Amino acid sequence: MRRIRVVAALILRGNDVLVSRRRDRPRKPGLWEFPGGKIERGETEHAALIRELQEELAVDSTPGALYARVEHRYADLEVELSLFRTEIPLDAAPRALEAAEVRWVPRGELPSLPFLEADITLVRRIADEAAPT
Repeated sequence: MRRIRVVAALILRGNDVLVSRRRDRPRKPGLWEFPGGKIERGETEHAALIRELQEELAVDSTPGALYARVEHRYADLEVELSLFRTEIPLDAAPRALEAAEVRWVPRGELPSLPFLEADITLVRRIADEAAPT
């Protein structure tokens, strides 16, 4: 079974989280995920995340502390996902260059979106941390 290492960004603005929706391609079309992607050979996790956010969203970023690391097995693929708290400039306007859509979503509403299976436990944890309204 093929195994990949993936990095993703937990980008917050107040109580909102930046998420992206996958394009309608054969692998997991239309599902939501945290922005990021595969780590290339020789890259550190932070370097991969900076590159991926520039390629996917056209934003500069500063990855910070590891929020969580999860492993998930799909039928044909094992994924090790590392989610990092990540800052982007306050005036940044993320664009969907590699995704169908990007959206700021209130933490508490994250579970209402169809996410990739590997992200589900992270989505619940982040939603549970939502500030009371």
